[in-house]
Amino acid sequence: MSLEPRRGYQGTNLVDILDRILDKGLVVAGDVRISLANVELLTIRIRLLVCSIDKAEQIGLNWWRYDRSLVAHEETEAIITRLEQRIAELERQLALAPGSSTPTSRTPPSGPGKR
Repeated sequence: MSLEPRRGYQGTNLVDILDRILDKGLVVAGDVRISLANVELLTIRIRLLVCSIDKAEQIGLNWWRYDRSLVAHEETEAIITRLEQRIAELERQLALAPGSSTPTSRTPPSGPGKR
């Protein structure tokens, strides 16, 4: 006879399941084909990955950072302009540094958004 109290069944709750899915990731893949009289009219390939943002970045999926439909366009252009100005400044400093060879000049893109 055991003196330890009996524990009831401890099922996995939804939070635990979601935590595990987001931590490890879940891939769902499938194809939908529409045919008429053995003639394939349409094929839709479905690939779905469900995971946390941290896990997605670990495996190299971070498209949402650069998708123009998700990132404010003005903000992106301002960041690009700032980075181009910083590169130009660093190139000037490098050219003025003693003992450095003259770097090849870089032509800036013409107009906003042109690279």
